[in-house]
Amino acid sequence: MSEQELPLFNEDQQPYVIGKVSAIFFKNPTNFYQVVLIKVSETSFDWPEDDIVVTGSFGDLKEEETYQFFGQLINHPKYGRQFQAANYQLNKPTTAAGLINYLSSEKFKGIGEKTAQKIVATLGTDAIDKILADSSVLAPLKLPQTKIETLVATLTANNGLDQIIIGLNGYGFGSQLAYTIYEHYQQDTLKVITENPYQLVNDIPGVGFKKADNIALKQGGAADAPERIQAAILQVMTELTQSNGDTYTTAQPLLAASLRLLQETRQVTIEPDKVAQQFIELANQGQLVGDEKRIYLRSLYQAEWQIAENLYRLEHDQEAPTYPGHHLDKEIRRLEKLFGITYGKSQVASIKAALQHRVFLLTGGPGTGKTTIINAIASLYAELNGLSLDPNDYKDQDKVFPVLLAAPTGRAAKRMSELTDIPASTIHRLLGLTGRESSPDVATKELEGGLLIIDEMSMVDTYLFKMLVHAVPSTMQIILVGDKDQLPSVGPGQVFYDLLNSHVLPSDELSEIYRQDDASSIIPLAHAIKQGHLPADFTQNKVDRSFIACNAYQVESVITQVVTKAKQKGFKTQDIQVLAPMYRGVAGINRLNLEVQKILNPPRSAQAKAIQFRGQTFRIGDKVLHLVNSPEQNVFNGDIGEIVSIQLAKDPTNQDHSDKMVIRFDATEVTYDRTDWGKITLAFCTSIHKAQGSEFQLVILPMVHQYQRMLQRNLLYTAVTRAEKLLILIGEKQAFADSVAHESINRQTTLKQRLQSTFKAESAPQIADAAATYQAKATDSKTQSAQSSTDFILTTALIDQHQIDPMIGMAQLKPRDFMTSK
Repeated sequence: MSEQELPLFNEDQQPYVIGKVSAIFFKNPTNFYQVVLIKVSETSFDWPEDDIVVTGSFGDLKEEETYQFFGQLINHPKYGRQFQAANYQLNKPTTAAGLINYLSSEKFKGIGEKTAQKIVATLGTDAIDKILADSSVLAPLKLPQTKIETLVATLTANNGLDQIIIGLNGYGFGSQLAYTIYEHYQQDTLKVITENPYQLVNDIPGVGFKKADNIALKQGGAADAPERIQAAILQVMTELTQSNGDTYTTAQPLLAASLRLLQETRQVTIEPDKVAQQFIELANQGQLVGDEKRIYLRSLYQAEWQIAENLYRLEHDQEAPTYPGHHLDKEIRRLEKLFGITYGKSQVASIKAALQHRVFLLTGGPGTGKTTIINAIASLYAELNGLSLDPNDYKDQDKVFPVLLAAPTGRAAKRMSELTDIPASTIHRLLGLTGRESSPDVATKELEGGLLIIDEMSMVDTYLFKMLVHAVPSTMQIILVGDKDQLPSVGPGQVFYDLLNSHVLPSDELSEIYRQDDASSIIPLAHAIKQGHLPADFTQNKVDRSFIACNAYQVESVITQVVTKAKQKGFKTQDIQVLAPMYRGVAGINRLNLEVQKILNPPRSAQAKAIQFRGQTFRIGDKVLHLVNSPEQNVFNGDIGEIVSIQLAKDPTNQDHSDKMVIRFDATEVTYDRTDWGKITLAFCTSIHKAQGSEFQLVILPMVHQYQRMLQRNLLYTAVTRAEKLLILIGEKQAFADSVAHESINRQTTLKQRLQSTFKAESAPQIADAAATYQAKATDSKTQSAQSSTDFILTTALIDQHQIDPMIGMAQLKPRDFMTSK
């Protein structure tokens, strides 16, 4: 159900079934979905049998208890007619006599008929709901405290969780989302939703502003209510940082986008000044932070400062490593003999520098030997410290493996491990992140070991890097490796770029190409793109690269022919990867995915199992892409897997009667229920962003002017460097040339400034005062104190004229005032 379609449940308009629970056939422990058998006592439709199967989201249903279920009768493809419940309720009596009998029954020990009569006479036929809402309504009855406690405890036991699930069902939440909400708020769930549904937007992944706003509208919430405006501002701030990759924004775009969201969802005009005033309130609450004319989410403001502080700690808390008794040049020559290679002068310099600094940055393009150096550094570090890199030597739990290797994605980590013969993991797994990966305050474990090497650093965003450096002890060396010219992270920030450009940490850039066969042309092409030009032989066919000219409307046909030919030549599905910059259009990812699927994994028969979802057909053997980080399943954003099993609801062996897929990601197999299908998409063609960190035998890359707004140098460079052996370029030469000519605009970040400010303060770890101010620096304290708060009422006019910073009233605050212990 979309956010725009969130009707509150109306039982008066729904068919219903009343009956006792005879048996609970299935109960999913990861959500509230259940399949139960009901002995029918009443229905609103014709039902000739004594029993009926009911499915839906339920709380703590009790056998032999009578419930009323609201929903619709459906025809299950295998199990026949069932009742699909949208909501339910304990079948409480509706008359005074019935309620008296109910409360004086054996269920309520100590509550006799006289007490029940007194309760109903005072509270009416909705006594149960009133008691559950507030037990103090029993006070006028002057009942013994023991009776009150017994009554409330029994009602709560019978109705507690059920009432919450009933409420969540009524608000239109599915079983999985209802479970997530309940896990977060527990017994306060309905209280939170009733008092401020917008809190869900901040706390629960999957609940957007529109969904919360629809709930608030049904509850009579005003269009200009402060909590509504604040929720819209925070949603827009989050969307701006996620979509643009910035760590901050400015007042004008934030105000415009917030107004647009507020007015679109309810078609009501909101006064801009009311929105502007809520900037101040959010700042007072500490949810937004201002710095000069920049506006940050508090979490991102903190993250940049914390990165700078932790890197300063790692660089300065311990002395730089020295190796008395060892001559590094001799040790490196011995390593060359061991590996049967010869390091270039620049590589030797990088190896020595990395080993002799607490924190070291290493960047370089394809073929410059970054992985070779990683292997050399790890091996030499172990040798110099008298340590083993054999995992078998560390099976004893008291022993800690000395070198940690990690990368942002599973595929990058796997490749890192294969090339070094050292165990490697994703950064999430290394940190023990198994919960909501988008939470900036999630706890991480402290790392153990002597040396940490992170590869593919350009993919690491601000939040993840903040958590990483926080977990690194001061005794550990850290080496960050990446290609600064690749696309920045999907999440906010351009961490590796900013680290290098701050010039506060030792670094080295490899430029000499080592991995280049005589006939290779892919790596020279990548370096030409990086330098801002296409080579003169760009359109000439090479052994490992070719160019096919066509327009946007011909791309699909050309790719179909290329993929068909590649399949005939023996290329497997996992070897072939089509990359494209955009999802929509005749040459977009969505369309190309379907066409390539027809070639590489057509239906094997008319009876072959298949699942239809959001315009895509999933079959066994399909290549699929995981779209989010799911560390609890060891699957991450950008991981590519293969569907190895499909179980349909009608399959005899499928006990929970629901469709599901099993997908293999390297050695991990993950089961996806229907609620998880939004996390995957076909991966025969993917975006260039999603392919980052991966390499493929054959890359097919279309580039046409239909992708105009995506034609950027780092995008093309990243795509080209995904090709391991063969690269087929398709499209308009001028589109490729335009991509090379258009350098991407750097993201709006302040990590570089935070680093430079922090590292200048060599004498103390105190952060320089970079707090938000709306006025010019006063010459003395009297000038500042004379400012009256009434002079700084924020209006859109003042924002437009740049006369006032929107984050007023914060002149005395320092960065540390916004910090947590993390």
